[in-house]
Amino acid sequence: MMNKLRVTFLGTGTSQGIPIIGSTHPVCLSDNPKDKRLRVSVLLSWDDYNFVIDCGPDFRQQMLTHNVRHLDGILYTHEHSDHTAGLDDIRPFFFRQGNIPIYAHKRVVESLKTRFAYIFQEKNKYPGAPTVDINLVKNNEPFKIGNSEVTPINVLHNQLQVFGFRLGDFTYLTDVKSIEDKELEKIKGSKVVVVNALRLEPHISHFNLEEALAFIKKVNPDKAYLTHISHLLGFHEEVEKILPKNVHLAYDNLTITI
Repeated sequence: MMNKLRVTFLGTGTSQGIPIIGSTHPVCLSDNPKDKRLRVSVLLSWDDYNFVIDCGPDFRQQMLTHNVRHLDGILYTHEHSDHTAGLDDIRPFFFRQGNIPIYAHKRVVESLKTRFAYIFQEKNKYPGAPTVDINLVKNNEPFKIGNSEVTPINVLHNQLQVFGFRLGDFTYLTDVKSIEDKELEKIKGSKVVVVNALRLEPHISHFNLEEALAFIKKVNPDKAYLTHISHLLGFHEEVEKILPKNVHLAYDNLTITI
């Protein structure tokens, strides 16, 4: 049973991050640090454990920013590059600790094996490559990380299956466009819910702001935080003013305790 769970938002941006390379959009030109967003990920810390959900292209920078010295594992939501491209940067952890556990759908593991074949190679493996221990995640089958249990939550990202995760009173969801009622039941009772809100206009594979707020109203947490945000949602300070009292925009380096 865990003590207090500390959640650190390592990144809260969409796949291109904010600012987007070469963009002259006003949000991309903002001087407010809360408008600068790395690719989406969170660090879950409790007792002596550190786990991350997703390991995108900004992983190295995120680990250095937060002085993370050990890593007990990575939970993957799905295989898209903004959630997986940083896998090679587990090397310093591997060199100090040994094999790093990963937790993912079988399909995601197969994708990682294709993209990072040298990490998963068993014969004549390059000596500088890290090694992972694979833990397959299946819907409706809770699993253990550290001394705590995780409930996987099945959602759809357009037509792609994605896992969200509930750990105690905390639920983390990203890249959601639709979710079945039976999966909603797994979320209800959470004190804190994190969910994606890409922009104001509808999108084919992500909640927009209106859909995210409707979802939050259904599951009714004490607090909700929006993540996986694009520049098209608007300036952080302006959007924050129009949200319900129990809903906030997450931002990079925000830490909450549950």
